Amino acid sequence: MNESGDRTGGTFFSRLKAGLSKTRELLFMNVEAIARGIGPVDEAVLSELEEALVLADAGADLAVEYVDTLRAAWRRGELPDVEALRSRLRRMVEETLAPRMAPLVVAPPYPFVVLVVGVNGVGKTTTIGKMASWLKGEGHSVLVAAADTFRAAAIDQLQVWADRAGAGIVRHKEGADSSAVAFDAVRAAKSRGSHVVLVDTAGRLHTKSHLMEEVRKVVRVLGKEVPGAPHEVLLVLDATGGRNAIAQAKTFQEVTGVTGLALTKLDGTAKGGVVLSVTREVGAPIRFIGVGEKAEDLRPFDARSFAEALF
Repeated sequence: MNESGDRTGGTFFSRLKAGLSKTRELLFMNVEAIARGIGPVDEAVLSELEEALVLADAGADLAVEYVDTLRAAWRRGELPDVEALRSRLRRMVEETLAPRMAPLVVAPPYPFVVLVVGVNGVGKTTTIGKMASWLKGEGHSVLVAAADTFRAAAIDQLQVWADRAGAGIVRHKEGADSSAVAFDAVRAAKSRGSHVVLVDTAGRLHTKSHLMEEVRKVVRVLGKEVPGAPHEVLLVLDATGGRNAIAQAKTFQEVTGVTGLALTKLDGTAKGGVVLSVTREVGAPIRFIGVGEKAEDLRPFDARSFAEALF
């Protein structure tokens, strides 16, 4: 993911940079000296930066850690001006994120089953559609399972995205058993020789416990039909949710054993610092980030590109 572009002919880096503009403005326009881009580093600049990091949802602990490190460097004479401060902070962001950079690897034996989970409204269904498009571009045959049977709109929406991506789809009627949809999808994938099955799931039921039991049931059914499935449990989080996204991640992690994260809607929030805090509080790597509505606006996460785009 770099300035060289992508399969669509545009550059994802450019879209990422534009998508992070609100976060960038909060981080740096609130720190007067950094906004001007000139002047010395002093205690006031460091205090303003710490506050801006907290407001951007980087997390209070990480904000303090960053600023303590920068303060020590400043006292050693290593940060003569705000440009040096920005450069050091950019490297720190990249170093924080690099250990969580692990692209989704689809490998045989097929079908490779991805269970996609998350609460309603985070962009789960559209993320599945965009993933299907990306996987098709990587040379994989894709089948999606419309297992969020509690919303007719989710089934119809997934059908539209599957058609756009050129992916197959298995769907039942609204209100059908979601695990039955998942079962039929992996059976169909076997018979068709599909490489990847992307399984949508419900994001809201009558109670949280009911929702989690539904997800557990789908996991059990997948594991019986395909050994080792699901091979990936991808949790979709809405970056605009800030710290609430962290709480969602911890709940799903306890129930499903989340193995990867997709962070959506980074273009709609000044809280892009949640990408940093989620790496500290959730063990799973970040597989994808999304910065727009188009299929090409979801791409594998790259720590260096994110840090560069942020600064």
